[in-house]
Amino acid sequence: MERIDPELVEILVCPDTKENVELAPVELIKKINLAIKEQQIRNLEDQPVEEPLQDGLIRDDGVIIYPVRDCIPVMLIGEGIPMKQFD
Repeated sequence: MERIDPELVEILVCPDTKENVELAPVELIKKINLAIKEQQIRNLEDQPVEEPLQDGLIRDDGVIIYPVRDCIPVMLIGEGIPMKQFD
């Protein structure tokens, strides 16, 4: 799996809180994608997430993960995925 450029990750922040984000662990991405496949995941706009994540950028506080598709971070507030769905 091709991952997003780490230098790009260093300059990105959450568009809502301006907290730093970091590359999510591969195991977390696998867990999220399994839940997406089972149609259990909704984004901040309360829309079902249907497309698997290639990668993800998780906010420093661990509350939100932003999808990365085709090595492009989707840093739109509504596209963020609340991590409380995985508790």
